[in-house]
Amino acid sequence: MLMNRRSFAAASGLALAGPALGQFRVEISGVGATQVPIAIARFRDEDKTTQSLSTIIRADLERSGVFRNVEANQVLDEAAQPQMNEWRSRSADALVGGSVTRLADGRFDVRFKLWDVVKGKPLGGESNATMPADLRVAAHRIADVVYEKLTGDKGVFSTRIAYVTRSGKRYALRVDFADGLGGESVLNSNEPIISPAWSPDGQELAYVSFEDQKAIVFAQDVASGKRRKIASFRGSNSAPSWSPDGQSLVVTLSRDGGSQLYIVGRNGENPRRITNSQSIDTEGVFSPDGRFIYFVSDRSGGPQVYRVPVAGGAPERVSFTGSYNISPALSPDGRYLAYISRQNGAFKLYVSELSRPGAPQAITDSTDDESPSFAPNGKLIIYATRADGRDTLMTTTLDGKIKAKLESRFPDVREPVWGPFAR
Repeated sequence: MLMNRRSFAAASGLALAGPALGQFRVEISGVGATQVPIAIARFRDEDKTTQSLSTIIRADLERSGVFRNVEANQVLDEAAQPQMNEWRSRSADALVGGSVTRLADGRFDVRFKLWDVVKGKPLGGESNATMPADLRVAAHRIADVVYEKLTGDKGVFSTRIAYVTRSGKRYALRVDFADGLGGESVLNSNEPIISPAWSPDGQELAYVSFEDQKAIVFAQDVASGKRRKIASFRGSNSAPSWSPDGQSLVVTLSRDGGSQLYIVGRNGENPRRITNSQSIDTEGVFSPDGRFIYFVSDRSGGPQVYRVPVAGGAPERVSFTGSYNISPALSPDGRYLAYISRQNGAFKLYVSELSRPGAPQAITDSTDDESPSFAPNGKLIIYATRADGRDTLMTTTLDGKIKAKLESRFPDVREPVWGPFAR
């Protein structure tokens, strides 16, 4: 485990190893205090496609921690008149049905309807023409609609995650949907890739590559693959993170000596130094309002989380859980801080409500957590950990009660970062 733990090593000028990947299998564990019992019936004719839409929708909603699955083995389409008494007897509060119909042009007409079983009335539905390759996306978007209708919050199932893999001596930066499926490698390299960071519009990824035999920060357009160097100064260039408006990044540079925080323009122009210490200052992230940068520094003797005004000023320490706290991540509303704390030799994911800094909570019982990142609706966190001797990605609710393991067929997946809502 490195500071992210890789970011701290990069800030110190060290090269690093990384991981490998296959398709994911999702395992969900835990029970939430309050969950909506929902039945997802099989869609009419979904068995004539390459994707089981109802299965994808069901897994998405369960993974959120908000819903509890009620068994629904039968086929139910959007035109049905379900017997609400039957579903009430099964203790379902909500019901989803739909259909998949192949159109003459080769696309599929995907339809669904959501019913409020308690009130005995429909809550709405949609119809969309979808290319065969996008059926999985269509299922995620249905789950998003159902989630928002029943909770009032936006769903994140059709958003994307990025993470780093290694297979032998080959490294890859991958982009997948939030369930760890349906994506591709956007960069492959024989040298380490670390610290991916999404731009606020979801169009670009910044990351650190060692392909020139030193740490250099790049930004890459995800769709086209076109990329540019953001920071290639003398010394080490590491730990990029975007400003909320996407017009600048905070990076860690050692160009003037020790590793310190700088703000640079989106093309690397006009570097402005933010910290000035004899310590290692790294892993900077902007607050959602753009007023502060949260970062890790060992200025107190061991790594702790601090924040400093973007406009300039004295850093303020914000983590006090023991002597080793790293990898800060802020919820999109700025209410919560997630970070990794070393306690008795174990690295655990902690969440702190910033208005109550004295009451951080450990939300995992694993011992090798790293790289937390909030979902764009702020309701889930993705992180990397080790389970059963393998590196894996996990999602968790903020209280730690519901976890989902995105279990790969291959070991060593790491440094996940959750992308924004599509714009």
